[in-house]
Amino acid sequence: QVQLVESGGGLVQAGGSLRLSCAASGNIFKIDAMDWYRQAPGKQREVVANITSGGSTNYADSVKGRFTISRDNAKNVAFLQMNSLKPDDTAVYYCNAEVVLYGEGIYRRINSWGQGTQVTVSS
Repeated sequence: QVQLVESGGGLVQAGGSLRLSCAASGNIFKIDAMDWYRQAPGKQREVVANITSGGSTNYADSVKGRFTISRDNAKNVAFLQMNSLKPDDTAVYYCNAEVVLYGEGIYRRINSWGQGTQVTVSS
């Protein structure tokens, strides 16, 4: 099994910054892609940014130039640095990861979600 735990959310004024963290734990052999999603009230969950194990990144158009995704492969942690925040960025932010587990001689690939962390940007 694997657990993803997000942290770093909170209330911030427009123009401010927050840094989210996502820590993975469990019988992890390796983690491939790690993604950040968000879901605003009444809206569908959308991908914000993703990063491969090699460090290649992609961003939603709405956050390009403002958000930066990064990861520490040795610690199985991903980060989302969010700058110049806008009220439209208000949402619950979720971490998602493609994880290869190893246990009892078996490798198993799973997709795992964290519980989410609330980000609220006031105008």
